[in-house]
Amino acid sequence: MSDLSSSTIQVVIQPDPPNRLDKALSRDVPEAASLSRSRLARLIASGDVRRITSDQSEVLTSQKARVAAGDVIEITLHQAVESHMEPENIPLSVIYEDDSLIVVDKPAGMVVHPAPGTPRGTLVNALMYHCGDSLSGIGGEKRPGIVHRIDKDTSGLLVVAKCDKAHHGLAAQFEDHSVERHYKAVVYGVPDANDPRLRGIKGVSFEPGNILKITTGLARHKTDRQRQAVLFNAGRHAVTRIRVIERFGTPAVAALVDCWLETGRTHQIRVHMAHAGHGLIGDPTYGGRRKLSEKSIAPEAASAARQFPRQALHAATLGFVHPISGDKLRFEAPLPADMRALVNRLKG
Repeated sequence: MSDLSSSTIQVVIQPDPPNRLDKALSRDVPEAASLSRSRLARLIASGDVRRITSDQSEVLTSQKARVAAGDVIEITLHQAVESHMEPENIPLSVIYEDDSLIVVDKPAGMVVHPAPGTPRGTLVNALMYHCGDSLSGIGGEKRPGIVHRIDKDTSGLLVVAKCDKAHHGLAAQFEDHSVERHYKAVVYGVPDANDPRLRGIKGVSFEPGNILKITTGLARHKTDRQRQAVLFNAGRHAVTRIRVIERFGTPAVAALVDCWLETGRTHQIRVHMAHAGHGLIGDPTYGGRRKLSEKSIAPEAASAARQFPRQALHAATLGFVHPISGDKLRFEAPLPADMRALVNRLKG
């Protein structure tokens, strides 16, 4: 111990180390320490990493410093400092909470993380207040660990870490696509395998059980940086699967669908459904604000769809392995009131 507000750990560099200090430490630091490579880089830059020999200690301030097998590296870990983000007493719908993580049902209209345009009123501000001293620190700072996000106007389930170890464990599951994530959406038209139009769209295929599969690359739009665009020779690999839950209208002009993610890219479901010609009702960016034919559906239902104020998308199911206990957890959140009302109108 160097003082009451810090602690130290010692790492012995194992045989055949990488040629950089940060890489070697990332490999050899005990898993229980929960130190990511980016956290290690910050510790090196701040002078908190030393090489210990029999007669001296050498501060290592370069990530590229060379190390050898058998080197003893001492890392000073300071007590987590208070975050610059302000706690706010904002009501939260907490689905599950323990010492390591919290699962919440985020309402539509709430931004997940503070940004220059929305410094307050976010989910992080609410969690700072709700969790208080139970936040043991993420990356050396007392704050919630955001491992995934949903859009401001999308409602539903989010898991947030309360400590470094949980943060790393959850992030690894999102990285390897092992997290179960199902969304419910209300879309224009019906994505049906019998529709010959769908079979002619690049990136669209069907799996047994009338499951629509969309596989594309996704990247920022060339001219509108707020949008994502479908690509086939570039962008980040993205896969969405869709199953129809219920059809609305005679003949059907809209549907409630179950969408599940193999990958989780920005706006993925919204972009993929629009690419397939089944944009989300209420989506101002990708939905096209189409009108439902009043020959197929009641005027009140067509009006409800036309006036729906946000993309009709809800993160309904979230399943993952608890990063500390190893238990399998799975949570479900029912449709929020506005989407229930929309579905009831469409049912007639």
